[in-house]
Amino acid sequence: MLSDEFAAAPEHFYAGLRERTPVHYEPAIDSYFLSRHQDVKRVLTDHDAFTTEMFQVRAEPVMRGRVLAQMTGAEHTAKRKIVVRGFTGSALQDQIRAIHTNAAELMAPFLPQGRVDLVNDFGKPFAVHAALDVLGLDRADWQQVAGWHAGVAEFVTSLALTPERRRHCLDCAERLDAYLAPVIRQRRSRPGEDLISKLCTAEFDGVTMSDRDVTALIINVLIAAAEPADKTIALLFKHLIDHPGQMAQVRRDPDLLAPAIAETLRFTPPVQLIPRQTQESAVFAGTTVPAGATVFCMIGAANRDPDAFADPDAFDIHRPDLGTARSFTAAAQHLAFGAGLHQCVGAAFARAEIETVAALLLPLLDEVRYSPGFRYRETGLYTRGPVSLSLDFTPVHASGTRRG
Repeated sequence: MLSDEFAAAPEHFYAGLRERTPVHYEPAIDSYFLSRHQDVKRVLTDHDAFTTEMFQVRAEPVMRGRVLAQMTGAEHTAKRKIVVRGFTGSALQDQIRAIHTNAAELMAPFLPQGRVDLVNDFGKPFAVHAALDVLGLDRADWQQVAGWHAGVAEFVTSLALTPERRRHCLDCAERLDAYLAPVIRQRRSRPGEDLISKLCTAEFDGVTMSDRDVTALIINVLIAAAEPADKTIALLFKHLIDHPGQMAQVRRDPDLLAPAIAETLRFTPPVQLIPRQTQESAVFAGTTVPAGATVFCMIGAANRDPDAFADPDAFDIHRPDLGTARSFTAAAQHLAFGAGLHQCVGAAFARAEIETVAALLLPLLDEVRYSPGFRYRETGLYTRGPVSLSLDFTPVHASGTRRG
């Protein structure tokens, strides 16, 4: 699991893991890895037997407090509801308009050139911009915030950190905390319609949340909103370019865009690993995992389990066993957003975000293809996505007409 070969192409190992070692132990990090869909779903939906206690070590130091994944009962229900309110209803409609405007502005300089790196030129800045818009933070600060966010995300998603990288991540968290402190003070005294204002003014058990609680939830939302978007947008285009027949169908029928996104999430989920801790010893496929052990749910492997999906290693937007309508809800068959109590709080937002951007880009990127000499590469064990995606397309004049 920690080898260079696995890092280069984890999907080549999924079938062997599921069939021969569905409970794989990694002594270097004293952790167990589960690869079968039924085992992963069991762990993610039984939150009494498989807890999120490891986040006290894996997340709290950089989140500056407890995150939603650590909460249960009334506290989790109340605080999740506050966050979800910032991602749904009229708030979501306002965000969709901002997402469209933001995406169009970011893409505009590349249209006359007929070339864009969909990850680094577009996806990464777009994802951070969108998260800042939801929170009501200044877009002008996006590069600074993106740098701090990267350090926080590295801490949470690394399986092994050197002391130097650990110090860097903690420094990023401190700087982000210092940046947010005056914003929180200002929103408490003059709240607006943004999510930070909602967090600052909401009450739990009749008491408003502390600055520490609010900071942790802001950073929680920042990671949840920014992390999947840039990867999934790039992966969607990669898979459609690799399957030109399906690309042509999506271009002809906009209703196929949602199933194309759902299949992208199943086929190449941006979050590959979700950790849990066993309360008591548990048996999977005849192997006993001891109490107090860290268990990593392998989302990528579970999403390609033939017991859950027919022909799982094929990308197919017409897949009958996916169920697009439920693919962005807690009833999803794929596990890209997790499952159960701690299913991703931003799933509906992610769908709206990716659909809005893809619907904008598809007609603009006419005859889209890989740039000459481009070599595709993915990185990441915990979260995974393309390093870059250099694309050529028919250039567009400022007037909107095409050249060439």
